[in-house]
Amino acid sequence: MVDYHAANQSYQYGPSSGGNGAGGGGSMGDYMAQEDDWDRDLLLDPAWEKQQRKTFTAWCNSHLRKAGTQIENIDEDFRDGLKLMLLLEVISGERLPKPERGKMRVHKINNVNKALDFIASKGVKLVSIGAEEIVDGNAKMTLGMIWTIILRFAIQDISVEETSAKEGLLLWCQRKTAPYKNVNVQNFHISWKDGLAFNALIHRHRPELIEYDKLRKDDPVTNLNNAFEVAEKYLDIPKMLDAEDIVNTARPDEKAIMTYVSSFYHAFSGAQKAETAANRICKVLAVNQENEHLMEDYERLASDLLEWIRRTIPWLEDRVPQKTIQEMQQKLEDFRDYRRVHKPPKVQEKCQLEINFNTLQTKLRLSNRPAFMPSEGRMVSDINNCWQHLEQAEKGYEEWLLNEIRRLERLDHLAEKFRQKASIHEAWTDGKEAMLKHRDYETATLSDIKALIRKHEAFESDLAAHQDRVEQIAAIAQELNELDYYDSHNVNTRCQKICDQWDALGSLTHSRREALEKTEKQLETIDQLHLEYAKRAAPFNNWMESAMEDLQDMFIVHTIEEIEGLISAHDQFKSTLPDADREREAILAIHKEAQRIAESNHIKLSGSNPYTTVTPQIINSKWEKVQQLVPKRDHALLEEQSKQQSNEHLRRQFASQANIVGPWIQTKMEEIGRISIEMNGTLEDQLSHLKQYERSIVDYKPNLDLLEQQHQLIQEALIFDNKHTNYTMEHIRVGWEQLLTTIARTINEVENQILTRDAKGISQEQMQEFRASFNHFDKDHGGALGPEEFKACLISLGYDVENDRQGDAEFNRIMSVVDPNHSGLVTFQAFIDFMSRETTDTDTADQVIASFKVLAGDKNFITAEELRRELPPDQAEYCIARMAPYQGSDAVPGALDYKSFSTALYGESDL
Repeated sequence: MVDYHAANQSYQYGPSSGGNGAGGGGSMGDYMAQEDDWDRDLLLDPAWEKQQRKTFTAWCNSHLRKAGTQIENIDEDFRDGLKLMLLLEVISGERLPKPERGKMRVHKINNVNKALDFIASKGVKLVSIGAEEIVDGNAKMTLGMIWTIILRFAIQDISVEETSAKEGLLLWCQRKTAPYKNVNVQNFHISWKDGLAFNALIHRHRPELIEYDKLRKDDPVTNLNNAFEVAEKYLDIPKMLDAEDIVNTARPDEKAIMTYVSSFYHAFSGAQKAETAANRICKVLAVNQENEHLMEDYERLASDLLEWIRRTIPWLEDRVPQKTIQEMQQKLEDFRDYRRVHKPPKVQEKCQLEINFNTLQTKLRLSNRPAFMPSEGRMVSDINNCWQHLEQAEKGYEEWLLNEIRRLERLDHLAEKFRQKASIHEAWTDGKEAMLKHRDYETATLSDIKALIRKHEAFESDLAAHQDRVEQIAAIAQELNELDYYDSHNVNTRCQKICDQWDALGSLTHSRREALEKTEKQLETIDQLHLEYAKRAAPFNNWMESAMEDLQDMFIVHTIEEIEGLISAHDQFKSTLPDADREREAILAIHKEAQRIAESNHIKLSGSNPYTTVTPQIINSKWEKVQQLVPKRDHALLEEQSKQQSNEHLRRQFASQANIVGPWIQTKMEEIGRISIEMNGTLEDQLSHLKQYERSIVDYKPNLDLLEQQHQLIQEALIFDNKHTNYTMEHIRVGWEQLLTTIARTINEVENQILTRDAKGISQEQMQEFRASFNHFDKDHGGALGPEEFKACLISLGYDVENDRQGDAEFNRIMSVVDPNHSGLVTFQAFIDFMSRETTDTDTADQVIASFKVLAGDKNFITAEELRRELPPDQAEYCIARMAPYQGSDAVPGALDYKSFSTALYGESDL
């Protein structure tokens, strides 16, 4: 027979501190050490003994009835050990040794010892409880033994948040009853006297069984009976206590209350598992819903940006020229508004979109989800390609606008020059055809004929002198046609008319000469003096006309050197005026001499010089006109010189600022690259330093705005080149946009590292070790490692990837994780993601499937009704909308496939 008597004097009937109870070593022993043991009381409190007898008897019967039997008197019915062994077999699910069927005392003692041996085999150290006391019907020992069994098999395994069994059961009760008014569970005696705690436990798990709001705290008997009757009728928990016994006892028996409450715990343990499973699923679904929301935001923002780019590119690629400079300048102003107002927000949107995409991918990796693949055409690379197309169209558009304005300016200048020369020529040809067709030689005298011949020779000389102007007019018309002048039709019509008239004049001149020469034989006398006058007056007259034409000629220049060249040419022309004046005096002297001879010889002149229409009055009038045009030309050239000096000032002003801003941007780009490689201090320090750096860059923006203002002044002045700087406004703008984007991306990279570190529980020291290892092997500071560099980095961190078959296989596995696209490069973010996955755990598809299986009652499918009962409304509907119908042979109407749904959350194939 086993000796269950211990040498020590303290009496315990629970497991010792060295037992194997649930909830941690010593929990059951610690609890029992706090109990009022039986030796100290010697005699049970009568009220407590009554409660224990009833409770323990009902608890034993709740298990014995599964074997088709029960007990009536707890200290009598266990004396032969038979029902005691049967009770242990039912509650443990194990077989005990075969009992002895004899009626003698020794047989009974042997059976009880077999039961006590089994209890001891479960890690329970029995003190002062022997088989003889049980066989003799010792009530105190029997109740102590049953309490030990209850503790071991009904309470010991209860643990909430790693608490002891008693504390775990109490914490479970407190959590379940916390939302209910007038319930404050602090112990297993007084807190249960008014019955509300029992009712709250039932209502929390089965609200349809209890009308809790109708219970009154001042009616404890009704409350207790209501809970006990509902528990017995609907929950299969036998009534273990009487309401009157609890109410009429100052302090109800703690063991009886704990026994009864443990039955409620076990009855609702399935609901507890379901709640745990539901919490896991809710957490997973919340992550998925948030990620889907971020994906939808990305798709929407990407679509808006791409739509803006698609609308803008056709406008920038529209190369249909306008007819006037004013219309083209308006298009240039519209383009400036686009650069100043419309494009900068889109640059920010593009940068933010890339940041959002990187953050989303980081969150997906951290939550063990598949990477986000935007819909076709909305990848970051697609947006970058469209953006490059936009900037190419933008650059070409600006160049086209400026070239078109130059062309129109040139066209306007040529058209005005054409009209001016055409008007002069048309004025000269006016009446010439009638003159050439006149048959005055038929009735003229010999002297008249000779005069007509000389006059015609003078006209031919004049005609030849005007040939150059006609050629100039035709050349200008041709250039206007080549430059696609909008009024080319009228220009061509007028030019053709002039050319046709010129051909007619040539033909008429030839015909008249033949007629005069035919009659010249009959004419001998000619006034040589008039002839000499005519010959000298005609070229001089042509010179004055050319001079007036040149002095009134329009000019266009773009540099100070060009205007200074025109001024020099004009000064050279003015230096010839004294010689011209002497020629004028000589010509006038010839005319005066002819008059003097005629007067001295009493010759009556018929009137004007028969050889020319250029009279002294005309010569004097045109000379006076030349004298007036010279100072006007001086003034126009000086004004243009002032304008070009102003333009030169604008060039130097822009160049001075651009030569500061351009190198500053380049320096900052190099510094950011250096900072992103060095990254000293904690991630928060790095982030703070980068944000300060970003603020310093943003604070520099007024310098860029000043440069934009200076550039606008240059464009408004139609200045097209600047030899004082190699920086254009386009270069500055692109550099500035790249600088802002680079600092924003660098900040986002550090933020994602913080997000990874915090989500994965990576310490600052680990993060610094990862960064130091990565930077050490990133020899070219390119921000990525090649395969050999990455292998060396892994070896430095303790990975066995040496060049053997096993090491190569492990390295290839790792490379497939960090470089899924086989680019041959490993970025720092991919390296951090890999290291964080290697050192931390996340939820898996298997865990989510197991949680759904709990909610489904161990079925291979789940119904919409079960989802709505177990999950919050929004998450339940989320699952219902996405779960496929279950196709198994055990399917029922409305069955949903939770396995394929769970694996899809993690981007895996069906398990």
